[in-house]
Amino acid sequence: MSKPLIQRRLDPLGAGSDLHERALFARILASRGVCSSDELDLGFGGLLPPSGLLGARDAAALIASAMSRNQRILVVGDFDADGATSVTLFVSCMRAFGYEVQYLVPNRFDYGYGLTPEIVEVATQYAPDLIVTVDNGIASHAGIDLAKAKGWQVLVTDHHLPAETLPNADVIVNPNQPDCAFQSKALAGVGVIFYVLLALRAFLRDQGWFEAKGIVEPNLAEFLDLVALGSVADVVPLDRNNRILVEQGLRRMRSGIMRPGIQALLEVANKSWRTLVAQDLGFALGPRINAAGRLDDISVGIRCLLSRDLFEARELANRLDEFNRERRLIEQTMKADAQVLLAQLPAFEAGKLPAAITLYDASWHQGVVGILASRIKEQYHRPVIVFANDGEQYLKGSARSIEGVHIRDVLDSIATMNPGLISKFGGHAMAAGLTIPASALEAFGQALDNFLEDNTPPELFYPVKLSDGALSESEFSLSVAQELRVLQPWGQQFPEPLFDNEFRIVELRILSGQHAKMRLELASSNAMLDAIAFNVDVDFYQANLGQTLRFLYRLDVNEFRGLESLQLIIEYAERPLEHSL
Repeated sequence: MSKPLIQRRLDPLGAGSDLHERALFARILASRGVCSSDELDLGFGGLLPPSGLLGARDAAALIASAMSRNQRILVVGDFDADGATSVTLFVSCMRAFGYEVQYLVPNRFDYGYGLTPEIVEVATQYAPDLIVTVDNGIASHAGIDLAKAKGWQVLVTDHHLPAETLPNADVIVNPNQPDCAFQSKALAGVGVIFYVLLALRAFLRDQGWFEAKGIVEPNLAEFLDLVALGSVADVVPLDRNNRILVEQGLRRMRSGIMRPGIQALLEVANKSWRTLVAQDLGFALGPRINAAGRLDDISVGIRCLLSRDLFEARELANRLDEFNRERRLIEQTMKADAQVLLAQLPAFEAGKLPAAITLYDASWHQGVVGILASRIKEQYHRPVIVFANDGEQYLKGSARSIEGVHIRDVLDSIATMNPGLISKFGGHAMAAGLTIPASALEAFGQALDNFLEDNTPPELFYPVKLSDGALSESEFSLSVAQELRVLQPWGQQFPEPLFDNEFRIVELRILSGQHAKMRLELASSNAMLDAIAFNVDVDFYQANLGQTLRFLYRLDVNEFRGLESLQLIIEYAERPLEHSL
């Protein structure tokens, strides 16, 4: 098993950059593609206009037509945090527009993902005139055909990658569909429907809707708490447009302006809205909403987010917290099972990792396989697909990939080369879902491994930890840590800065049997610093007390009893002899 190698990011300064006042911050930003101070402006005015999103104007006209005729509108969502926030956003915003709509979200265990023919039959009880999909629909050819045959209109809003042919919907809004020139291809599902609602507000304004209804035209910035939460939870790349959406939502929440459901989720997660950062949305709030969809019914999460009463929202948030606790226990059991299965694989026994890892156990929970795939991928730096039972004849899998291996395209190639091996699939570059015949598990695993062996450069399988370089003694300061906060939000493809230096472990305390609290001495100057490493091999740290190690770390502002101090959060430890720059 190869150990991760710490490598420093390239310093691209000098290529047209005007960020020269603070070399450290300029280097950090430039390595993330920000070379102009103008790009640091995350004001709402910098948002790309809806006019550039293909289909947004047509979608607005379609919804407005249904509203003017008092038709029934049904929104169909997905069973994750992006889907939940998308449904909540559409329902809440339509209420603000003076129009009530209904929502339906498939249970993953009964109906699977998207607007399937089965969920269309369920939708019949709502007698809709117009179906609006959020965070799904681009792959729902059969379901949309059935809905059209029933005489319904269908608007698809999605962000997933389309197949070669698009479904027969009345209107499709997806920045990744052919011929869409929208500059941000990274919108989450909640971002796409937010843009549709921006276009709808403009359309209704032009039609005199708000005046006729005696409604004050809504300020859609009031809904950015939902957009921020869904975007971060779905781990979409934080390009500038998404950074604006997330930052504007965070600013409102840090001002105490948020819906009761989000306030209640912050309370159960023990997070303060005053110091809220994007990571809190991704690691504290998102998992609690997702847990409902993984174990039970995502409608609990939607009801929490839709609630206008804080007492009710707290009750629902507590239920979501209980789901999340249960999910963690299931995940721990599945991870232990996976380690046993991995040890039995011939390649692992021989000390050689396969190009891809495929795992299945009949007892595994279908709603947790995606999390397990992520954990195994992080541990072994290989594309991982974990399967669970999906009835008697099929297995449902969740795939997680590594940088440079576009897993959705890989599945597409395998399906083309091996007809019948994959029943259905869809997803992104880094994550995908699929269904295969139960009898095809071994053949699929072999086909996946062979394809990656033949088509993937070997260097992609060697894990690398990227660093923003070493800090000088003067840069180890509370003010630098606080200034780094200003550059937020950090997230996918706009990662939080990590640095590397050599330190000697002077003092060590083990907390809760799994965290290492340390006092470190900077090797280059003997400066003393506080640090903590979470969820680590404590034996390793105890064995290296008094030794000099190279640490990969981030700067953190530690708050205790109203006082702030600098603390290093250790992300990785490497012996000095293990590395070479």
